[in-house]
Amino acid sequence: MDVVSQAEIKFIEIKSLLSQNGFRVINEKKLQYNFECEAKKAADKIKIQVYFGKNGVKVVLQGNPESKIYDEVNTLISGDLKLNFGKDDPAEPDEYIGTDESGKGDYFGPLVTSAVYINRQIKTELLQMNVKDSKELYDSQIDFIAERIKKVKGLVYETILITPQKYNSLYEKFGNLNKLLNWAHSKCIENLFEKTGCDSVISDKFSKEVLQASIKLSGKIHITQIHKAEKYTAVAAASILARNEFNKWFEQKKSIGLDLQKGASDLVIKIAREIVEKHGKNSLNELVKLHFKTSQKIF
Repeated sequence: MDVVSQAEIKFIEIKSLLSQNGFRVINEKKLQYNFECEAKKAADKIKIQVYFGKNGVKVVLQGNPESKIYDEVNTLISGDLKLNFGKDDPAEPDEYIGTDESGKGDYFGPLVTSAVYINRQIKTELLQMNVKDSKELYDSQIDFIAERIKKVKGLVYETILITPQKYNSLYEKFGNLNKLLNWAHSKCIENLFEKTGCDSVISDKFSKEVLQASIKLSGKIHITQIHKAEKYTAVAAASILARNEFNKWFEQKKSIGLDLQKGASDLVIKIAREIVEKHGKNSLNELVKLHFKTSQKIF
């Protein structure tokens, strides 16, 4: 890898750290000898420059060394600050499994759950790729980063895609979305535990109910549920992989002439009504989550 590429990776890592710790990253530039940007928080800002040359990569801060923002940014890029963690959040483990899901709020499409195993080295590589909560990324970015995540040496992942037809059947069985989510997360964790032996898990707290491991894993693993858990690198990676598979489902439907929409907007209702008019009510069983209140506006 040449020195310019090394500098670009470092620059991406720094921007990711800044964004995840409440800074706005502005005025990004690539100049003849360096990459640079400004980190802004409230009224304060500081310039960060990543130089590349014969002596390798060098990071330079331009600002008052006595200022609070200088100290905060310097500490952050030196690796001594945790990623936007609250005071009550547990520290990120050196080795763990992170889980997240995609599609639970979308009328059309599947429910996808992913789990990702990482260690410290893998975490560093993921941060260099700008891995973060998929909700902060465009679909094109998600799909690009997802393919890179899958190629990271040592990273192990598991994804379960529940098609709408299967989802509707499972929802009738469980009678509750949170119980269905619990089952999907637990299944992903179980599969990844069997592959890696890792017994530490962090998951987003998707409901008031506690995520329970399957009977097979009972007593063997420790699960921590946290609000906005995508601040943890493995959970962020899982959110990207889940959304990527969710996107692929829509692309596949589009390839056969079904241009569906994500979410639960008025446009989604309009498209669903058109499908019912053309193909009948039963056709939606393979395309939507029927228990949504949206269905009452269509039938």
